[in-house]
Amino acid sequence: MIQFSEEKLNKVKEIMARYPEGKQKSALIPVLHLAQEAFGGWLSSDTMDYVASLLQITNIEVYEVATFYSMFNLQPVGKYLFEVCQTGPCMVNGSDQIIDYIKQKLGIGVGETTPDGLFTLKTVECLGACGYAPMMQLGKHYREHLTPAKVDAIIDECRAKAGN
Repeated sequence: MIQFSEEKLNKVKEIMARYPEGKQKSALIPVLHLAQEAFGGWLSSDTMDYVASLLQITNIEVYEVATFYSMFNLQPVGKYLFEVCQTGPCMVNGSDQIIDYIKQKLGIGVGETTPDGLFTLKTVECLGACGYAPMMQLGKHYREHLTPAKVDAIIDECRAKAGN
């Protein structure tokens, strides 16, 4: 059964207290972030149903938000999530080629994870760094002006951190 630790549950209550009575749905995005962090980096249907019960909203209200925003993962992801921007400015500057290169280099498709569980490739809409295209988000950091050589260095860096 999905359940927050007492510490995380207190955090949920703190988040909900920021909003007026009857407006607990306003806490949905921060609570989904908390849930994704607490339950393995992704949101299962059970996790989303649990969040709905905590906020006293319908399950579909949670699903609508979780499926709309690319920051929420609806399936398990690798330790390193490569979120490559695929909007206009990045595409004009070669994001399609970078995506193809990552697919070839790691032997996975978009939305897939390497067999060792280290890498997942995801395409996302604009990350707001158009001047640094092509780019991707890796954790909380942007990786900009991507080239195949930079992608190789990022993969090597991640493998070194993971001890592989």
